[in-house]
Amino acid sequence: MLELDHLAVAASTLEEGVAVVEEALGVSLAGGGEHPLMATHNRLLGLGNVYLEVISVNPEAPAPAHLRWFDLDNFSGAPRLTNWICRTQDMAAAISAAPDGVGVPVELARADLRWQMAVPADGKLPFQNTYPALIQWHGAAHPAARLPDSGCRLLMFEVIHPQAKALKAALDSMFADPRVSITQGEVASFRGRIQTPHGIRELG
Repeated sequence: MLELDHLAVAASTLEEGVAVVEEALGVSLAGGGEHPLMATHNRLLGLGNVYLEVISVNPEAPAPAHLRWFDLDNFSGAPRLTNWICRTQDMAAAISAAPDGVGVPVELARADLRWQMAVPADGKLPFQNTYPALIQWHGAAHPAARLPDSGCRLLMFEVIHPQAKALKAALDSMFADPRVSITQGEVASFRGRIQTPHGIRELG
């Protein structure tokens, strides 16, 4: 089975992404870090048992020899929700059950955090990046448990895709979360509804 782990907001620069999310939600993001293997960096926001990640290319890091995750090499436009990430206890089984193109396992680490992520060679996940990225955490350490309580909680996460029925079928046997819905729409996109100390706010 897969469980919702976190949501990703991509941005052209980390500063722009943080500013947009903080303005939308009315709260401050916590610290983050760098991913040297992917030449990206991030800032995080706790949402209870899941978290929000603002991520962008790190301009100060050497460019990798491979394409970055989350299709960041092709990202442009305003900061927006671009991916959702689900955790598994069995990466090999999750990849085997997933559509072709979900990626191959890559070992990653930051400080005492250790995890494995399935990364597609071209950076693009199935269903126009609307299939979840797969992650397996090693050990008990997890970012959500360490982030300060922002007073924010995820109420709803909507995955919109022209082939919603096929995307649902690809996930039905592995994933169920009442907060997550997959709906039909002309353009692949995401929408999140978040309870904040200032009321319900939306991210798209």
